[in-house]
Amino acid sequence: MDSKNDNITVYYDGGCPSCIKDMHTYDKLSTEAGNPVTWVDITGREDHLRRIGIDPVRALMELHIQDQNQNLLSEIDAYIVLMNRVPRLKPLAWLIGLPVLRPLLSKLYHWMVEHRLKGQGRL
Repeated sequence: MDSKNDNITVYYDGGCPSCIKDMHTYDKLSTEAGNPVTWVDITGREDHLRRIGIDPVRALMELHIQDQNQNLLSEIDAYIVLMNRVPRLKPLAWLIGLPVLRPLLSKLYHWMVEHRLKGQGRL
């Protein structure tokens, strides 16, 4: 799925300042690499998320992407696909996909998101 002709949609939390910052950074890198993506803010889009098979609570807790074949990926799998689309991020995609690191990063990721959402009063 890292062909330049593959369009993906990224569902992100527009109520999260760090998510917005990350989105802008990645958007710049992916556009420079010739692999722009479509960004969708999940805020207030619970019905749309349910229609495409994403639980709105999970959408807050995990990054989700949808590929050109309508396949949904989330969490670390979604980050790996995104990073593989930008040449300078491919080594990081490989690293986070290693069997030893992947479960540790997943736990850290979930802890950070839960901590952020609780701190914002959104969980």
